[in-house]
Amino acid sequence: MTKHTVEKTSLTLLGLGAMGTALARTWLAAGHRLTVWNRNPARAAALAAEGALVADSAAEAVAANTLVVVCLLDDASVGEVLAGSDLTGKDLVNLTTGTPAQARARHEWARERGARYLDGGIMAVPPMIGVPEAGGYVFYSGSPELFERHRETLGVPVGTTYVGEDAGFAALHDVALLSAMYGMFAGAAHAFALIRKEDIDPVSFAPLLADWLVAMARGVHQTADQLQSGDYTKGVVSNLAMQVAGTPTFLSTAEQQGVSTELLDPYFELMRRRLSEGSGEEDLTGVIDLLAR
Repeated sequence: MTKHTVEKTSLTLLGLGAMGTALARTWLAAGHRLTVWNRNPARAAALAAEGALVADSAAEAVAANTLVVVCLLDDASVGEVLAGSDLTGKDLVNLTTGTPAQARARHEWARERGARYLDGGIMAVPPMIGVPEAGGYVFYSGSPELFERHRETLGVPVGTTYVGEDAGFAALHDVALLSAMYGMFAGAAHAFALIRKEDIDPVSFAPLLADWLVAMARGVHQTADQLQSGDYTKGVVSNLAMQVAGTPTFLSTAEQQGVSTELLDPYFELMRRRLSEGSGEEDLTGVIDLLAR
């Protein structure tokens, strides 16, 4: 029986904010030997009662295990916290939110110090950690061998999605998805503003809005197909010329409702620019080329 027992990986976690604490608790609950460190010792002490080993310094925590996970405030914090640590032979997994350029630079920084490196972009909020049905996950990029070595352990708190050997790809996927999220929130804000002063119940309106956004979200697959093929007229239902012609209705309605058009104006301007430069028979996909110049 002993030879079939799966040994739980021992690991170190630096950073015990809301996200770090949630990660720590799931690893501890799953039976992993966890060493923790935090600038504020009180947060680390709170986990000691749950079985965590509390290190007196970041360097001591790093020395305790091969697998070292950092979940800190920002990229500068990573450099500061690890400055006095010996990273030789360590498997460094950075879950600190940053840019693709920072991730690539941190990868080189770790390599120069003798460490292997994975970067992570967390697509979840703390209450989703340790709750598989919540649907959260972490993007990982960097060494595929390193990801496979620790995939099971990294997948304990939340799902894992590997997106490539380029260390910057996890951060890029993270920011790309969150950027789309903010664009969606902007559209929802404008929609609610339009009905704000009317005798329309926002709670009753919300399901209509949510269902409409879900239905329209399917269009991203057609956009991706058009980008891949280079044919922006492929599968078009409402072409660019038709949609540009319809924009005055949206602007006039906003004006009549006393709502600012500042969330719509930039996108509508891009649509008009694309129409002046391209084909009215295309989809809205050409706007992406204006943004990516």
